[in-house]
Amino acid sequence: MPAESGDGYKVISDNRQARYEYEILETFETGLELLGSEVKSIRQGKVNLRDGFALIRDGEVWLHNVHISPHETTNKAYNHEAKRTRKLLMRRDEIRKLIGKVEQQGLTLVPLKMYLKRGWIKLNLALVKGKKLHDKRESVKQKEAKREIDRAMKQY
Repeated sequence: MPAESGDGYKVISDNRQARYEYEILETFETGLELLGSEVKSIRQGKVNLRDGFALIRDGEVWLHNVHISPHETTNKAYNHEAKRTRKLLMRRDEIRKLIGKVEQQGLTLVPLKMYLKRGWIKLNLALVKGKKLHDKRESVKQKEAKREIDRAMKQY
């Protein structure tokens, strides 16, 4: 089930793989255009952000390949498709800024986290650059060193 954070929002789904695979340059908070059955499934925590990415088409940002499971008690005729393309709600000036970075610098938009904030479903979208293999190894070393330091500090 979703975890409650101290900032007044409830994390529904977290894309930890993206933090390992990519170097995060900038993050944006966006809304999503959803159907009713999708909202019900998201509130139950049935979301997978792992393979998700966002594209900019005709001045709008679209979320692709995010799996939201169909709601069980909703009739199949009214239920949604699990991996349909969803529109992200962002301000026009943010979209213009992203267009330049994505097209000219070859960066990617990846969803990091989906959460509930004051009853609204929000998505944390990141502008990322792919890590090389040696960068991934370096981040694993740093993570292990931090874990050992924390372990040593806990003993004292």
